Formats: sequence, C-alpha cells, structure tokens
Amino acid sequence: MPMLNRIAAALLILAASATAAFPQASNRVATFQDWSVYVYSGPSGRVCYAATQPRTMAPVGVNRDPVFFMVANWPGRNAANEISVIMGYPLEANSSVTVTIDTDENFVLFTREDAAWISDLATEAQLIVSMRRGIEMVVRGRSARGTDTTDNYSLRGISAALDRAVQECA
Repeated sequence: MPMLNRIAAALLILAASATAAFPQASNRVATFQDWSVYVYSGPSGRVCYAATQPRTMAPVGVNRDPVFFMVANWPGRNAANEISVIMGYPLEANSSVTVTIDTDENFVLFTREDAAWISDLATEAQLIVSMRRGIEMVVRGRSARGTDTTDNYSLRGISAALDRAVQECA
C-alpha cells in the first residue's frame, strides 16, 4: 500500500480514537483482557481495529493527550494489521519511536505530528508476530520539547483481539 494511503488510514483511526472515550461512531464489539476491538464506519468503508492504552507511562506528571496503540484492518483501503501509535504529544521533528517486545525485539517506527507507523509491510508483519508471542511491549518516543517518554503496554489478549478485528472486517 502506498505510504500516503497508510498515513491517511492511520489519521482516520487517530480521529476515531483521539479521546479517552471512543466516539459514538466507533463501537466497541469485544474486549480480550487488556485489548479491545472497535468497529468504525468511515468514508472508505468499515474499519476494524484492536486498541489498548499503556499500563504505565513515564515520566509521571507529563501533560499528554490520551495514548493508544492500535492495529487496524481497513478493507476499503486494502490495509490489514496496520500498526499505529498515538503518543499523546507532538513528536520531535524527524524522530522515530521504538517498540520493544519483551526486552529483546526492537522495531523502529517513523513519526508524523503525534503518531507513529511502520514504514514497510514486512517489518509490520514481524511486529505482529512478536506481539502475538510476547507478554509486554514498551514504546519510547521523544516530544517536540525534548522529553523522552516510555509507555508500557500489556500484550495479554492481543491474539484474540487481532483475530476478532480481522473477523469483524471480513
């Protein structure tokens, strides 16, 4: 999928999840431990995604908007298992976000404004496999103000949530 379509898809998901309470247009259809599955009817058709929020965020006390890690399926744009992270703050220009699964597998995401994505499908597929096998995920980024953040996510329920998101958009 061309990069512009991937960014457009992620921006729609960002719009659908920019508040702590997902908008009425996005319906939660299932919860699997620490992950939930949502369905959204967008201009290009149905979007189904698994989403979670961090269990812990550091440094404590930093002013941030809601933070989400999402994996989306958007058949109308031919996107499957598209990863995006909403960091909750403007990211440093030309920076990257690092995702670490269980302290040993690192993935680098490119950034734009307050979100991050993986630039190629092969790496995205590797991250999905690692998430399914993992227990914990750590996401690190740097704000436009120079603040380094570390968000810890649970991967409990990710496999069931991913499977349900695919099922919802089949």
